[in-house]
Amino acid sequence: MPTECSPVLFEFARVEQRAVVAGFDGGRITSDAGALLLGAADRVIGLTRRLAACFADARNPDLIEHEVETLVMQRVVGIALGYEDLIDHDQLRHDPVLATLAGKLAARRSDCAPLAGKSTLNRLELSRAEPSRYRKVAADTASIEHLFVELFLDAHGRAPRQITLDLDATDDPLHGHQEGRFFHGYYDCHCYLPLYIFCGRHLLAAKLRRSDIDASAGAVEEVARIVAQVRARWPRVRILLRADSGFAREALMRWCEQNRVDYLFGLARNARLSAEIGAEMEQARTQAEATGKPARRFRDFAWSTLDSWTRERRVVGKAEWLPGSGSDKANPRFVVTSLEPGEAEARYLYETIYCARGEMENRIKECQLDLFADRTSAATMRANQLRLWFASAAYVLRCALRRIGLAHTQFATATCGTIRLRLLKVGALVRVSVRRVTVAMASSCPWQHEWALAHAMLRRAGA
Repeated sequence: MPTECSPVLFEFARVEQRAVVAGFDGGRITSDAGALLLGAADRVIGLTRRLAACFADARNPDLIEHEVETLVMQRVVGIALGYEDLIDHDQLRHDPVLATLAGKLAARRSDCAPLAGKSTLNRLELSRAEPSRYRKVAADTASIEHLFVELFLDAHGRAPRQITLDLDATDDPLHGHQEGRFFHGYYDCHCYLPLYIFCGRHLLAAKLRRSDIDASAGAVEEVARIVAQVRARWPRVRILLRADSGFAREALMRWCEQNRVDYLFGLARNARLSAEIGAEMEQARTQAEATGKPARRFRDFAWSTLDSWTRERRVVGKAEWLPGSGSDKANPRFVVTSLEPGEAEARYLYETIYCARGEMENRIKECQLDLFADRTSAATMRANQLRLWFASAAYVLRCALRRIGLAHTQFATATCGTIRLRLLKVGALVRVSVRRVTVAMASSCPWQHEWALAHAMLRRAGA
């Protein structure tokens, strides 16, 4: 007859004359109970349902164990919880909280887990434009791009008077031999050069590109697509494009001028530009040497390049002198804009409007450092683009949780990494009975009040 084996116990140092033992006998325990908040946010904005609708599924319905919506939810929520690799899902497919989010506590087949493993998810990422014999799930890339803008528009109750679209390119280092791999001299590595477009904290576009191109390559097409979609919903909204000097190109500025879109771009300095603010720089130097503190002067002038621009444009120059050690104390900077002087004078234009674009770099850091948007280790650019979009969807989902559930808490402006650490990584014991699934979270969790408030706000938004 079979014998009952006692679980292995691990002994540790005694505490107050009591033995300390540990064992893997706690039952169905999860370290990701906070994922329930992500599920609630997902139900409010319909992210994974709408993203799954961008995939065509040619599989035989009678043989399917894992629906596309379940696969998409699993991948997006997994990234949001900090699981960057597909191989992580060989263990996560048994997680009771993720199974609860999928609405599937048990598999229909005896040889399957409730959720998909790495191989099934890999076939999703390797999908083609059209279903094939071995890749029966196909992604519609245009629909996915369209969805990110739709989610941005849906996040607003009414049309704003003006929106600012921030554009930036960043490096995505590559350590293998992926398709489209090139060496970039500025970043000093082999990398991709993805293009990001944000509006505040909202992500509107994440376009994977080769790195052997100009930073602004493809920007006109992406901006035109987004502006058309925004104006279809908000025909009277005023749009301002903001970017660094890598986007101060004739094609993009001319497109803006022809399509009623304002722009404010950094402008790379040269000898001609520096000479334009020579007098202001001398004034700043005199003041800085007298006070021992940095000094700034601004000049507003019309300017054109020798041959690359087709017309004169408004340029604002910042003449700054930085006192201290070192021989080069001058710090000139320039921006080019379509905004009139009556709308924004030179100092305000540079210090308040243009410098605010630096906040976008924090959003890119969240995507890459907290949500693994740079985990583009698949062989093809198409698969890596899908990986980038899954990471972007995880960012959108986390932003929805922050915007809807955490607006009145200390986490209203917290980074994605902080939210994951404080509110999502919560240990819990999961009990499944005939009538309910009970998730008993750790009583010592220090963020219970914020968790409860987020739950209440999400329930109200989803009602």
